[in-house]
Amino acid sequence: MLKNSFVRTAMTFFAVSTPLAAQATDVSANPRMRAALDMIKADNAWTLDQQQSICEIPAPPFKEAARGAEFKKRLEALGLRNVRTDAVGNVIAERPGSGGGPTVVIAGHLDTVFPEGTDVKVKRAGTRMTAPGIEDDCRGLTVLLAVVRAFEKSGVQTAGTIYFVGDVGEEGPGNLRGMRHLFGTELKGKVDYFITVDGAGLGVASRAVGSHRYRVTYTGPGGHSYSAFGIPNPIHALGRAMAGISDLQVPATPKTTFNVGVIEGGTSVNSIAAKASMEVDMRSESAASLQSVDDRIQKILKDALAAENARWTSPAAAKARLSITIDTIGIRPTGAQADTARIVRTALAAARTLGFTSVTSASSTDANWPISLGIPAIRIAGGGKGEGAHSLGEWYDDGTDGWLGPQWAALLLGMLAGLRPSA
Repeated sequence: MLKNSFVRTAMTFFAVSTPLAAQATDVSANPRMRAALDMIKADNAWTLDQQQSICEIPAPPFKEAARGAEFKKRLEALGLRNVRTDAVGNVIAERPGSGGGPTVVIAGHLDTVFPEGTDVKVKRAGTRMTAPGIEDDCRGLTVLLAVVRAFEKSGVQTAGTIYFVGDVGEEGPGNLRGMRHLFGTELKGKVDYFITVDGAGLGVASRAVGSHRYRVTYTGPGGHSYSAFGIPNPIHALGRAMAGISDLQVPATPKTTFNVGVIEGGTSVNSIAAKASMEVDMRSESAASLQSVDDRIQKILKDALAAENARWTSPAAAKARLSITIDTIGIRPTGAQADTARIVRTALAAARTLGFTSVTSASSTDANWPISLGIPAIRIAGGGKGEGAHSLGEWYDDGTDGWLGPQWAALLLGMLAGLRPSA
């Protein structure tokens, strides 16, 4: 249930019954919105310079503060006054509405997956930029800046309040801590619609891919590879578990996946390790399928422990049994949201008005959290093209029409928050 209603006051620009295609056309034709859209296209070089410079500020997991401070500074320089950094590091800027419209949050995430010390210098060749994080999510942060600039300079006035947020903790280790805090504390009960701008392209993610992530550790006494031979080996147990996981069969529909992303253990080639660990990721947009693969992996992990302990039968082996620890490092909820939801239809109508057709999909983003709370939420991409997300060779290419990304975000915000008739 939305906190506000489009028909609550005469100040709201559109009634619920107004066809979305007509809304999109009328909002895009509004003189101030038209000026904002034109500015985004005309000043695209400014947008790309913002993308490069903000991406060259490192933002490893849990160390987003420097990029967050710069993002806050830029929002303030563009004219937003009520800008703050909350207790977990989210940068929150409020652009007040004139009253009577829904409250909309649009966000881009500050963090990357890359560890401290990664070279984040951007290399440019024509319309292509290459650097870790340049697409995911320097593009999203840049779209927010472009929209704020265009709205402020063109005098766009929305009925509903818009919050522009640079959030922390979107990537795996962060476990959506920025969103959990935003919706649980900072803006609890205040948000009617949520948009995250994440990555390149012109797609809409209307459904939430959930994930379960664990750190699995096998532990034993360890010993010399020759003199202590015959006792259970944590690395061998880990190998058994990995082999079992790799043989799993999972459904293609709903798409369900698994991955061992990190392995650690051992001290030398001639030592039986005392500890070995791995990090396991499972994903699906179906909660039932996700739980099913989780249950099977849990069994594999325990069977691997039992098999490695049973493999060795000497008195020494009986005293050197392995143990297992399974630590949860991230639970990201799934969420079903029909493509008939108003926020989805509005995004698609805005796309058509700008001259392109978008398609819906499922994805794992900041939108997972509000969707799980029953708040209408989507992920839109930021325009252009990109590949190699989460790799050192990640790239973004603005092409000939990358400006469509921020135009789309601007028009969508105008439609969701509503414009004053005189705006």
